[in-house]
Order: sequence, then structure tokens, then C-alpha cells
Amino acid sequence: MSGKIIAGVIVVLSLIAGAAIYYLQVYAYYDAVMADGETDVQLTSLVSGAPEPILYDGFEAITATSSPIRYRACFTTSQSIALLSETYEPYEAAEPLLAPSWFECFDAVEVGEALARGEAVPFLGEENIIYGIDRVVAVLPDGRGFAWHQINECGVEVFDGKPVPEGCPEKP
Repeated sequence: MSGKIIAGVIVVLSLIAGAAIYYLQVYAYYDAVMADGETDVQLTSLVSGAPEPILYDGFEAITATSSPIRYRACFTTSQSIALLSETYEPYEAAEPLLAPSWFECFDAVEVGEALARGEAVPFLGEENIIYGIDRVVAVLPDGRGFAWHQINECGVEVFDGKPVPEGCPEKP
């Protein structure tokens, strides 16, 4: 009889631990980003090389202090992709990262498929927003926009414990 009790306790504790891990991974560390209404959505200018705000509306974003790549944002813009493409730097190899299921406006699969089909256009929001991490912004033809943080080439090398590659800024 005591073996059944011990097994039951182990099963219950395992279920509690599993639920706690799930909660911590999916919900606990995320915070809403408070929009400032001016600089929430920026793209890097082809002319100046500096991030500049674009026109946007309906901004929603989340981030987490536990990882620099947990940032996700959604917005709409009235600026056309043609205008944005002539004014701001494109981003090669954009790969949207999955957002928690409860952050419903950001669908990484939809954005990724639109990027693969050439419908969505990715732009550099800000290079090295955190060392080794770029903010990437993708805009769909209907004006919906999405932003996320992505590890850049410098970050891939440095985070693997390798020396800073040539052409990359020094690690702070």
C-alpha cells in the first residue's frame, strides 16, 4: 500500500512541476511593451544608416527580461511597401520566431510563409539593438507589420564562444 502512495505522490509532484515549467516558459516572464506613440516602429534608413520612425497604428508588443529574442510586436502602417523599400534597408534571411499562443496578433508561420512567397518584405529595424541581436520588421501588402528580435551573424559566433568575427563591433 505504501508503494502506491509513494508512486501517487511522485506522479502528482511531476504534474505540478510540469505545469510550473509550462507556465514559466509560456506566460511568466513576458511583459507588455508600453507604446510611446512615436518610436515604437523604426526602420534603418538607406541614406543615414540610422533607425527612423515610420507611420504606424495599432501597436501591440511583448518582451521578456529572460531572453533578448523574446520581443514580438504587431502594428499597421499606411506606408506602402514600395515607399518603404526605396527608403529603408532590407533584411536578408529574416526568420520570424514563434510567439506565445496567447499573443494572437503575431503569427510567425503566416509571416514566414509570406516572406517565402515574397509577399512580405523584411527590413532592418535596428542593428545590434542588443549586442548580437537585430530588430527585424516585416510588412505585408495589406499594411500589417510585425517585428521581432533575431540573432545576427556576429551574435551567432560570439554566443557560441568564438572570437568576434571581422567586421563585427567589439563585444561590450
